[in-house]
Amino acid sequence: MTRFLEHIQKQRPHYLALMRTDRPIGTYLVLWPTLWALWLAAEGLPRWDLLLIFIIGTFLMRSAGCVINDYADRKIDAHVGRTKNRPFAQGTVGEKEALILFSCLCLLAFVLVLFTNTLTILLSFGAVLLAATYPFMKRYTHLPQLVLGAAFAWGIPMAFAAQSGTLPPALWLIYIGVLIWTVCYDTFYAMVDREDDLKIGVKSTAILFGDDDITITAMLQVCVIIVMLMVGVRFGMSFIYYASLIAASGLFIYQQRLIQYRQPENCFKAFLNNNWVGAVIFAGIALHYLIAT
Repeated sequence: MTRFLEHIQKQRPHYLALMRTDRPIGTYLVLWPTLWALWLAAEGLPRWDLLLIFIIGTFLMRSAGCVINDYADRKIDAHVGRTKNRPFAQGTVGEKEALILFSCLCLLAFVLVLFTNTLTILLSFGAVLLAATYPFMKRYTHLPQLVLGAAFAWGIPMAFAAQSGTLPPALWLIYIGVLIWTVCYDTFYAMVDREDDLKIGVKSTAILFGDDDITITAMLQVCVIIVMLMVGVRFGMSFIYYASLIAASGLFIYQQRLIQYRQPENCFKAFLNNNWVGAVIFAGIALHYLIAT
C-alpha cells in the first residue's frame, strides 16, 4: 500500500496534466450550456444540490474525456506540435494507468448522479458512451466535431431531467444549438492542427471544409443565433435574453475576424473566445429570471 501511494503521489502531476486541469476551457464550454438548461428548467435559480452536482460532474466528465482522448491519440500526439508535450507523448503515463483513471473519474461522476433521479441516471450512460466514443471518431469520419457536440450538449437533457423530472421537447432546440456551436468552435480548434493532421491522416471538419472553412463556420454561427432565438420564443424570454444574443453575435463577428487569415494562434484565440459566448448567454438567461419575472 505504501508503494502504491508513493506511486500515485509521484504520478499526480502527470495525471493532472492528462486531465487538463491547467486548461479549464473545455470544462467551461460544457458547463455553460448545462447551466443554461438548469436555469431554464427551474425558471430561475435551480436547486443548490443539483447546481453543485452538475458543476462537479461536468469537471469530472470533461477530465475523463481528456484522459480517454489522450489514450486514443497516444500514438499520434508526439507527431503534432501542439500535443507533443502531453503525458503519453512524453512517456510519463502508461496505458493501463490512463484507463484506470478514466474509469475512476466516470465512477465518481456516476456516484454524483445517484443523488438525482432515475431518468437522470439512465441518461448518464449516454454521457459516458459519447465521451468514450468521440476520441476514436477522427480515424473514421471527418465529422468527429459532430460527436463532440453531441457529448458536450448531453448535460442539457440531464439537467432538465434532474431539475424537472421531464424532457420537454423545447430542450432539444437548446441541444441542437449547442451541437452546432460546438462543431463551429471545435473547427477553429482543428484549424490549429490542420497541417499536422493532414500529414498523419487524422480527420476533422477543418479538413473537410477546406478553403470554405471561414464561410461555413460563419454560416454555422448564424444558425446558432437563429436556434437560440427560437429557444427564446419557446421559453418566453424577455429583451434581456435577446440582448445577450446580440452580444454573442458580436463575439462571433470578432471570432471571424480572428480566423480570416487562418493563423493558428488566432484560430486558437477564436476557440477560446467561445467561453465568453457561453457566459453572456447564461447572463441573459439568469438576468431574465432575476429581473423580468
